[in-house]
Parts: sequence; C-alpha cells; structure tokens
Amino acid sequence: MTAQSTVTVPSTAELVTRALDLKPLLSKNAAAGEADRRVVEESIQALTDAGLFKLTIPKRYGGYETSVRTMLDVSAAVAEADGGTAWVVTLTNVCNWLAGLFSVQAQDDVFGANPDAKVSGVLTPTSDAVKVDGGWRVTGKWFYNSGSWHADWAVLGFPLTNDAGEVIEPALALVPRSDTSLEDVWFVAGMRSSGSNCLIANDVFVPEHRVMRVESAVDGTYATERQDAEALYRSAFVPTLALVLAGPQVGMGRAALDLVTSKAAKKAISYTFFASQQESTGFQLQIAEAARLIDTAQLITHRAAADIDEAAARGVYPDFVTRARVRSDTGYIAECVTRAIDILLAAHGAGSFADVNPLQRIWRDSSTAARHGMVSPIVGYEIYGKALLGVDHNISPLV
Repeated sequence: MTAQSTVTVPSTAELVTRALDLKPLLSKNAAAGEADRRVVEESIQALTDAGLFKLTIPKRYGGYETSVRTMLDVSAAVAEADGGTAWVVTLTNVCNWLAGLFSVQAQDDVFGANPDAKVSGVLTPTSDAVKVDGGWRVTGKWFYNSGSWHADWAVLGFPLTNDAGEVIEPALALVPRSDTSLEDVWFVAGMRSSGSNCLIANDVFVPEHRVMRVESAVDGTYATERQDAEALYRSAFVPTLALVLAGPQVGMGRAALDLVTSKAAKKAISYTFFASQQESTGFQLQIAEAARLIDTAQLITHRAAADIDEAAARGVYPDFVTRARVRSDTGYIAECVTRAIDILLAAHGAGSFADVNPLQRIWRDSSTAARHGMVSPIVGYEIYGKALLGVDHNISPLV
C-alpha cells in the first residue's frame, strides 16, 4: 500500500471539470442507458478513466479521499448530463466511503486487490444470519441496489443474532459481488438507468472482519483503525448517506433550467401574441422562481456539506440537532428541485413531454429520486422538529 505517497489528488474544481468534459458523451448515451436500464458501459469506463469513482477511496490505495462537498459537486456536474448516471456515480462513491469505514483488513480485501473497485449497497437488513466460527452465514434479498451491474462488492444490511436466533442489532456486511446473484427487477418510471436491481445471497459466509455494527456507526464509531488519521472516514454516518442524494437533484435542476432558458428565444407561447417565450413577463417570473429554488437547493446542500466536512476535519461528531437538520435539509433540497422542475415544465409547455425532449427524463428521474427513503421530506422534517423541541426522537434510528 504505497500508493498514498505517489497519488496526486485533483482539486474539487478539477474533478468537476472532468465531469463536465464528459457531458457530451454522457448525454449521448443517456437515452440508451434508460432503454437498457443500466448506464452504458462506455460511460462507466469514461467515468472510471476520469477518476470519478475514486472520490472516496482511501489514498492508501491510490484513491482521492476527498470530501462530502466534492462528492456533491461532482455528482451534480454529472447530473447535468444524465440523472441516472449521476445516481450511479453518487451511490458508488458513498458505498466506497462505507467500505472505508470497515476494518483495514476488509478494506484490503476490497481495494488492495483492485484499487478501482466499485461498491454498491443496501442498508436494510432484509436477510437472516447465523453465527458460525469466524463470522456469519447470511441469506437474503436486498432491494434496490443502484449500480448493481457495475459493482465488484456490496455493503449489505443483516441482523446480528444470538444463540437463540434473536436479533441483537443491525449490522453491515462487505460481500464480494461474485458471492451474490442478481435478480433483474428494476422496471420503473424514472431513474431507469440506475440499474437498481435485487442482490441475492444464499448461505454466504461473511468473515467477522467484514462486519460493522450499525448502532455504533450511527454514533460515529466505525470499525476502521484509521479513523483518527483520515478525516473523510470520520464524516457523520447518516448525514453523509442522506445528503449525497442531493447532488444529482441539484444537477438535474440546473440541467432543466438551462434547457428551458436556452429554447426561450425561439419558442413561441401557443395561442398568444408572444413570438418568443422570453418576451412574456409571466414566463420571466416562472424562470426567476425556478432559478431561486435551484439556488436555494444548492446553498443548503453546501451548508450541510460544510457542517459534515468541518466537523470531520476537527474530529468532532455533529450533535443530534445538527444531524437531524441535515436529514431535513436533504428532503427540502429535493422539494425545491422538484418544485422548480414542475414550474419549468409548465413554462416550457406541452413539448416538455415529447420522448425526444430530455426534459421529460429529467422530470421522471428527479421525481423518482426524490422518493428515496432517506430523502423523504416529511420524515426528515418530523425528525428535525422533534430534535428542535426536545421531543423523544423515536421515529427512526437513522439520524
């Protein structure tokens, strides 16, 4: 593991530029990715070559070990080309980050043999586990595993049990993708290219060093022996897992705004005297409102990222109210963007829904992503409201 001494870590601006440079290719492949229900391999390879799956791999393995802010800005840049591709970039990077929270021995298993390894994941413990000598035997199904077609490993939730078979606590297991099978179940209205299929494990052995306790992780205690030395792997557990899902939303919002404004000078408003949309005061007000909502989403995203990154740099775990606010922020960001896109659809007109118009795919992808369980605005708002009022915070263990 000598890569740390030789790797040159690009700045966030450089990584964003790399993502934007790929926009023509990713945009070209977006429709095919949606039709195939997985990101086109040409796009995956280009993103890999650009280092955009290395954002959260430790420097010890040649990764970039960046920050939550960098993850967000890169995924937003990718989403300007295609939301589904950005979702795969986001989930792969955050699951690579999760792998970096496991023991160093587990990290060696994943990244030591393959510094470009890609990890997918599902935290829900929809499985059974039996304690055996040296680890656990796990059987289960995990829906919905974004980026499943491209992953080498998976982080999968499972229950730790005692000798009587009673559940003690939830845990996460690092499992080679080759130890699982894939059930192709991802037939959806939006985010089709994310390939969020079901992974199946049948009596798979997971050694103890590839297990991490969730309750300890929620409180900021991870399995990695490098937590004191590597700030990224001190980042708050649930806030990071939730907030990264905002990056694609911001990028899709920007893409929708750019598309609608770019057509406004030459697109008339039907059944009016306006020869171009941009002449209309009503249209101008709609554009201004949508832009404000997207700006608000980006500003809140950056504030929340700063809270996570700065606390990690100081070695301080964010308090409960701050963590609750990040969950609330994540839902509000999604609400801002989906509202902005709705306004832009109305402003652009019925042509928004033509198959050849990328705006309808942005709309479907954003709407689908906004319904992710970790994004749910109403859950996040209740968690935050209870935290502010000191009310017993018992609606979710993931704060």
